Amino acid sequence: MGASGKIGRSPANRGFVIVAVLWILLALSSLAIIFSAYLAASARALAASDLSLQTEALVSAGVELTAYQLTLTDEKTRPQQGTFHFGLDDASVDVTFTSEAGRLDLNYASKEMLIGLFVVLGAGKDAAAEYADRIVGWRTRPAPGSENVEAARYNALGYSPRQGLFTHVNELALVAGIPEAFVDRVLPFVTVFNGGPDVDPTIAAPEVALAVDKTSGKDQDGFAARPASPNGIAAGTQAPSQQSAASTAQSPCYRIAISIRFRNGHRTTSEAVIALGDKVEPYRVLSWQNDVEPRNPVLLRKRG
Repeated sequence: MGASGKIGRSPANRGFVIVAVLWILLALSSLAIIFSAYLAASARALAASDLSLQTEALVSAGVELTAYQLTLTDEKTRPQQGTFHFGLDDASVDVTFTSEAGRLDLNYASKEMLIGLFVVLGAGKDAAAEYADRIVGWRTRPAPGSENVEAARYNALGYSPRQGLFTHVNELALVAGIPEAFVDRVLPFVTVFNGGPDVDPTIAAPEVALAVDKTSGKDQDGFAARPASPNGIAAGTQAPSQQSAASTAQSPCYRIAISIRFRNGHRTTSEAVIALGDKVEPYRVLSWQNDVEPRNPVLLRKRG
C-alpha cells in the first residue's frame, strides 16, 4: 500500500496529470470560442432577418399608402404622378409613384413609336427599324396557314419567338438581333403594364417625350418621313399639344419607387407596380422587386 502511494506521487505521474489538465482546458477554451462565434453568427443572422422583415413591412406600407391616395379620387382627376414621405420606428421612407402611361408599352406601341425611341437612344435609322420589326414579330401571331418567317429567324438561337404578348420587359433580351447593351438602354423607358399605345409626355422621360415628338412629326429633325402616329395623326398635320395627348394616355397601373433609409445608415430601394381595381379589390400587385439599383442615365444623342 505504501509502495502504491509513492508511485502516485512520482514526478512522472504528476507530469501526466498536468498535461491532461492542460488538454482539458484547451478543449474547453476551443468550445468557448466556437460557441461565441456561433452566437455572433446567430446574432448577425437574426439582425439581417429582422432588417429584411422591416424592409418588407415598410415597402408594403408604401404601396398601401400610394393605393389609398390614388383611390381617393376618380379616374378623371387622379394624379399621374406624385411623391410623399413618412417615418416609422427607426426608418425614413420616400415614396414616388408614376403612371405607366409615361412608358412605351412593348405590346401596344406602334412600330413608328419604337423606331423613334430607338433613334433617340442612339441607334441608326436602319438598325432602329430592324429592332422594331423584330419586336413586332415577337408579339404578333402569324395568320393561319401562312409561313412563319419570324420563327425561322430563331432556329439558330435554339428557341422560338413567343408570337404573343410580352409578359415581362426582360423578354426584350430574347428578341433576335437586338444587342444586349442596347436592351439595357431601352429597359428604363418601356413597360408591359401601360395597356395601350399612347404615352403621356408630361410624365414621360425626356427620351420618350422626344420619341413621341418624332413620331407625331412635331420634331422637324425626325427619324424618317412623317408616318401616321398611333393616334392617327396624318403626316404633316399639326401634332397635338402635350395637354391633349396626355388626356388620351391613361393607365390604371402605377409604378412605385420606395426608398428606405434606416437610422443605422442602411439604405435600400424597392420598386412595385400596382393595378388599381374596385371597392372589392382596390389594387393588385403586378410586380415587386427589392434592392433595385439605380440605372445609369442615358445621354441623348446629339443632333447633327
